Amino acid sequence: RVATGEAEVSAAQARRYRVFYQEMGARPDAATSASGLDSDVYDAVADHLLVVDHDRGEGPESVVGTYRLIRRDAAQRIGRFYSEDEYDITRILDYKDGILELGRSCTDIAYRTRGTLQLLWRGIAAYVFNHKIGLMFGCASLPGTDLDANAALLTYLAQHHQAPPHLCPRAIESRYVPMNRLPPGSYNAKAALMALPPLIKGYLRLGGFVGDGAVLDQPFNTTDVAIVVMTEQITE
Repeated sequence: RVATGEAEVSAAQARRYRVFYQEMGARPDAATSASGLDSDVYDAVADHLLVVDHDRGEGPESVVGTYRLIRRDAAQRIGRFYSEDEYDITRILDYKDGILELGRSCTDIAYRTRGTLQLLWRGIAAYVFNHKIGLMFGCASLPGTDLDANAALLTYLAQHHQAPPHLCPRAIESRYVPMNRLPPGSYNAKAALMALPPLIKGYLRLGGFVGDGAVLDQPFNTTDVAIVVMTEQITE
């Protein structure tokens, strides 16, 4: 369900902090470290999808998974989507139907199961239906910023799953990192697919695409790619 009230939003932010900073090695600034929350200006306009475990109670302590959802009208209250820090999404903004930015997805380490992910995606499907969303997009991450270590994964995505030109986000010029790093046939495409993070594999199974160019997010210790998914795939 979607978070109701500041306490549940804070619980989602605390969950994000534990996963991104304490577990995955993101580097917090002083304010983030002091608060123990992963938060930014976009949280105030977003809807926060939660997975809760009632066995943990009925308060904020029950939040074990979260996804941040930002619709077009919410982004307009700030003047931009989060993805625009990394990508030119002009072609997505021109899409005539409802659009939804997905981000900040994470779950408690004890809940990284197919069931938890299915609950999150079931929630997204209901949200998409209720708000008449036609297209979803956002940034997804490969661990680390070592381009050689991620070369096969980036190449596989660029060669097999790049978005069609009329929907393709492009990394902003100052941060653009080429994804097509290896010649076709010089790497094991099946092994690259299997090595992708589960969330990216999930997007691909839904017919999702990636944008043009990756972005190194040094504070979060990730290599980001843009994702585009048509929602008719989600509901089916």
